[in-house]
Amino acid sequence: MDEIFAKKVRVAAVAGWWTVLIAYCILPIQWIAYLLIMPRQPAGMLCLWGEGVTWQEIRTIWLWAMVAYKLGVAMMIFVVIWLTLWAKQLAKK
Repeated sequence: MDEIFAKKVRVAAVAGWWTVLIAYCILPIQWIAYLLIMPRQPAGMLCLWGEGVTWQEIRTIWLWAMVAYKLGVAMMIFVVIWLTLWAKQLAKK
């Protein structure tokens, strides 16, 4: 039973690292989108966000959303590191 549990913890750690990798691949994509959209300020974006929204509000919301996203990924990294260390300790026993 312990070997099965240790294997499941190790698989969870590997899956967590893949998730972190994918999450960090999203960051450059959104940054490129930010760099393409903000200087051009297309009118269609204002329609998507709704009536009465300014470009300054869109910029602020976008940046705060990315801060929250990065903090969420950072918390996920702590969990994955813990899982990895735990899997190594279970493998030693």
